[in-house]
Amino acid sequence: GNIAETIVQKYGPSVCLLHVVVEFRDKQSGKSLQVAMDANGKPQVDDKGMAQLDIGGAGPVLQVDASGTGFLAGRDGTLLTNHHVAEPWWHDEDMKHLLDQGVDPYVSSYEAYFPGKSAAIRAKLDRISSEADVATLKLETPPPAHTQLLELDARNEASVAGEPVVLMGYPTAVEGILARASSDVAQKIAAGAQDVSQVMSRIASQQLIRPTTTQGHIGDVLKDKIVYDAATTSGGSGGPLFNRNGKVIGINFAILKGFGGSNLAVPARYASELLK
Repeated sequence: GNIAETIVQKYGPSVCLLHVVVEFRDKQSGKSLQVAMDANGKPQVDDKGMAQLDIGGAGPVLQVDASGTGFLAGRDGTLLTNHHVAEPWWHDEDMKHLLDQGVDPYVSSYEAYFPGKSAAIRAKLDRISSEADVATLKLETPPPAHTQLLELDARNEASVAGEPVVLMGYPTAVEGILARASSDVAQKIAAGAQDVSQVMSRIASQQLIRPTTTQGHIGDVLKDKIVYDAATTSGGSGGPLFNRNGKVIGINFAILKGFGGSNLAVPARYASELLK
């Protein structure tokens, strides 16, 4: 009980919701991929209802919104998260069909939303691990004053099967936050919003950014992953996994589908390599 409370009070403000916007460039022309528009200015769709894409047209630039969790791990504003949050196309089946058509993906913006902060802080990509699903971003301006660094414990003995763990993050991202808000606030936020960025900034201005906390136990510790059972879903990717001492022993990265609530975390030592 109170292990989790202590961890939430101390480190909750340092766990941020990441909003990542991906755009695409045509490899040959270098031009941005756009959504094709019909004569009435409506997006063109094929018989499957998929938007038609265009290069050099008049339509809006194609943007894919992704989200995940990050946490403060370096005095210089370094955030830890997953590789697949920092580069959402990495191992992504949905984006693969786009990339197979000769386009290059790139991130046009990273925004970090911290609890208690009414606006996003922009960030940029810092480092990507070649060994595990972990990456670092750097905040472009100093982190909020009320945050503190999360401490990693990269020793093998920091993760023991059967031990309790606490996971923090933003599963289901925006939907999860709106679901926790009162219904009139949620309606006000969603009303007339043009895009995800607008919804996010309204959520932040209402001070609704707060990570979800779940508790569980370590099931197994393998060389390259920690298996545990604290419930989470997509959007919780990149969230810190704490042991009973309040140290980060892993970074949440996957859910084992059909395995009855098992999740996987990257052991902290892969993350500490990136912070050196």
